[in-house]
Amino acid sequence: MADDLPWWASTVIYQVYPRSFADSPFSSWADGGANYRKNYPNQPLDDSNRDGIGDLPGITSHLDHLVDLGVETLWVSPFFASPQHDVGYDVSDYRDVAPEYGTLDDAQQLIDEAHGKGLKVMFDLVLNHTSEEHPWFVESRSSRDNPKADWYVWADGYRDRNGKPKPPNNWRSELQIPKAWQWCEEREQWYLATFLWFQPDLNWRNPELRAEMFDMVRMWLGRGVDGFRLDIFGSIMHDEALRDNGKRPAFINGMPRVQTPTMTMNTDENFGVAADLRAVCDEFEGDDRVLIGEVFGPPDVLRRYLHDRGRDGLHLVFLFEFLSSPYSAKKYRAFIERFEEDFPAPLVPTYVVENHDRARSLSRVGGDLAKARVLATLLCTLRGVPVLYMGQEIGMENTYIPLAQANDPIPSVVAKRLPEWLNKRLPERLNRDEVRTPMQWTGEPGAGFTEPGVSTWLPIHANHTTRNVARERDDPTSLLNWYRELLALRKATPALQLGALDLASEAPDQVIRYERTLHGTTVAVVANLGRTAITVPVSNGVLGTRTATALLVSDPGVAVDGHLVDLPPNTAAVIDLR
Repeated sequence: MADDLPWWASTVIYQVYPRSFADSPFSSWADGGANYRKNYPNQPLDDSNRDGIGDLPGITSHLDHLVDLGVETLWVSPFFASPQHDVGYDVSDYRDVAPEYGTLDDAQQLIDEAHGKGLKVMFDLVLNHTSEEHPWFVESRSSRDNPKADWYVWADGYRDRNGKPKPPNNWRSELQIPKAWQWCEEREQWYLATFLWFQPDLNWRNPELRAEMFDMVRMWLGRGVDGFRLDIFGSIMHDEALRDNGKRPAFINGMPRVQTPTMTMNTDENFGVAADLRAVCDEFEGDDRVLIGEVFGPPDVLRRYLHDRGRDGLHLVFLFEFLSSPYSAKKYRAFIERFEEDFPAPLVPTYVVENHDRARSLSRVGGDLAKARVLATLLCTLRGVPVLYMGQEIGMENTYIPLAQANDPIPSVVAKRLPEWLNKRLPERLNRDEVRTPMQWTGEPGAGFTEPGVSTWLPIHANHTTRNVARERDDPTSLLNWYRELLALRKATPALQLGALDLASEAPDQVIRYERTLHGTTVAVVANLGRTAITVPVSNGVLGTRTATALLVSDPGVAVDGHLVDLPPNTAAVIDLR
């Protein structure tokens, strides 16, 4: 693999959920936080307005944590103006900041200070839909002949024999249960809402809408943003003739669908939008800007988002298989093998083990920190771009929140009649609030996120008293410090950033073993995901005169002896082969 690839080919991405990461630093208080400092001298306060909601100045105040951790790119989930019915993913103004998160000046300061610390900055963009409260939609729904009448996807449908309006086709929303069409009395038409009923889909076939969206992208690029994560990008363009989706159920990204979305997902026109958006980014120093897509489908479809019919498109696409997989060497090895085949160099796999929509990885492995260390080892040493979600580095877990108390709108759609006892037993919780709770900075009241006694927008996990950044930073055996060591080694080792990957196909069922090689330097990674100890060769081949030296081990019981490595259950080693 070449070592002259653009920065995004080897970067480490860290996702921040603004509402839960950090609030404004106490220095902006009228009293400078003096009274609070007097009572809680060891806690850095992050909530100047005492609203319990994180914001952009709060993120800026914690950039040093990201630098210390060793990540290189900050991805900020949506903070644009929004009524917050879908917690920011329902945008009402792409060019402004929601007041609870700050101002445009705060956004600019975040960009500038991140750059000053050597970090790249990506913003989350929702291009498929807006809020129903966006001024564009308010105007569009007012009549069939207003200037923005065609800025959203409208259709007549038909009427049944009783005169009741019926949608134009069988399309389901992404949540599968409700239809994708919503009735509008003002126009006596249906509008398309691919996700939730209050998020009408934009009409990307309208040249004025498309030009406005691209100008908005240019505005943020002009402010210095290094790229964008693109929300449900594969659903932007639908079949123009509004033909029915296939009626056969399907599984996509491990999630069941009641119909095959042949007309609503991954249409040819979607790949064209990817190429057009890439052209806009390339106006700004070419490879210096990056687009990463949330898209779903088989490998041949995902690759079309990167390059299609002679045109470059997105730079990266997320690979989500680890999110829905049980902890298993056999399954992980199959994923790695497939990703290597489907995304060979110079294409780059993008690995995700946590995000703001799915269960926390530590909760998925039953709270076992040894398993979390193995997952961290794989994530940080595989070929490709690793993506971390805030709190993953300290082992944050799901925070149980009953469906009736959800801020997340999804439970109101898909879990209206689900009894709570059954919800608690689901392997994948329906309430996404459970993985979006405030970052645990300290063990003190408020978790270093806000002032003691302030009601946070979501409850802070009870384990914050023992699982937090401050405590783990001082514990050399903590998960936080394991991530720091892994990322420091990755940054110092070109083979781990850009080297080719050779996966051992004949390893025992409980073992994953691979080598990363660049310019004659080889680093081996060996992980035991089994319940029993095992001794295996450190190399895929014959070592010959080479020696094996442990660079990092996830447990003191790991030992390298000659050409063999002893691995207790759920342990991993990174080994230098010279």
